[in-house]
Amino acid sequence: MILENNRAKLTLITLNNFKELTSIANQEHIIFYSPSDISTPEKYKAYVEIALAEYENKKAIPFIIYDKKFKTYAGSTRFGLINYTDKVLHIGWTWLGTEFQGTGLNKNIKYLMLKYAFENMNFEKVEFRIDERNLKSRKAVEKIGGVFEGVLRENKIMSDGFRRSTCCYGILKREWHSLKNDLFLNCN
Repeated sequence: MILENNRAKLTLITLNNFKELTSIANQEHIIFYSPSDISTPEKYKAYVEIALAEYENKKAIPFIIYDKKFKTYAGSTRFGLINYTDKVLHIGWTWLGTEFQGTGLNKNIKYLMLKYAFENMNFEKVEFRIDERNLKSRKAVEKIGGVFEGVLRENKIMSDGFRRSTCCYGILKREWHSLKNDLFLNCN
């Protein structure tokens, strides 16, 4: 599976290509707001192995992100918690190297993923779950049309033992075409 436009190319992450992101995975605080831990090569490999097991079980589709503008790998993202019965999935587990943040790459990634979820997979809803403290990510999801739906209070334990609260956002299929035309016009 390949999702791409002029700026970004998303392909399945594998045990053969995940090492392309080792230097990014080693950036301090790259996934500070995530309950996952990729701080060592062993933990990072385990993170990828879990994503691949979920892919095999049809619960996730994990991607490695290639930035065409800078001609290099930039990070990772995935479709997760895929519910084929209710036609709902999550977009998340997204992390980009600091040098790619704020460059427009994330908007292109989300465009490709939303387009695929709604137009190819024919899903009815895409959800995003974000640490309540992560204002940067919350604003980014709101900027692409994510509607705030509430807070799951202290529902996740972080690797340092902190109990985080999670903000839930969603985009409905019936909202997609308007968002696609209004917000994502410059992505292609």
